[in-house]
Amino acid sequence: MAFRGGPRASGTDGSDFQHRERVASHYQMSVTLKSEIKKLIYMHVGIWLLLLAQMCVGHLKLLPHDQVAMPYQWEYPYLLSILPSLLGLFSFPRNNISYLVLSMISTGLFSVAPLIYGAMEMFPMAQQLYRHGKAYRFIFGFSAVSVMYLVVVVAAQVHGWQLYYSKKLLDSWFTSTQEKKKK
Repeated sequence: MAFRGGPRASGTDGSDFQHRERVASHYQMSVTLKSEIKKLIYMHVGIWLLLLAQMCVGHLKLLPHDQVAMPYQWEYPYLLSILPSLLGLFSFPRNNISYLVLSMISTGLFSVAPLIYGAMEMFPMAQQLYRHGKAYRFIFGFSAVSVMYLVVVVAAQVHGWQLYYSKKLLDSWFTSTQEKKKK
């Protein structure tokens, strides 16, 4: 073989190495899935910060209660949802399967479960708003139950996609591990 800048071996144009330059598909998928999960984690952190801000403003009485309502009960356990996202981020540098599995399990416990509870907790107030047009809690002039249902829907989608991509990433990592064991 020729080296860079030197003469080429006779009978070759130097492109005979390209078949060895391809990256295995599970490694490509791992990089892509990590990128998607990071985007979802950043979206989750944004939602988390908005809820934290609402809780701080409500409890510290920085604004009147007619502008920012006190938080619903489901918002308190949802604050723990930052932990699964951190575990997910910690699993990326070394493809740590155990951290990713813990992240997926705790996402269900600390993220999805409070969202389900929140949807059930706010349902009577949403029903009252729909039937009678009466809202008693507001966030900057909007019905608090409407705003928080919007947050629940967006957060549920973020966590759903996060779990889906995490499962695909876990499968990709298992494929890589199985190929290493075969060698």
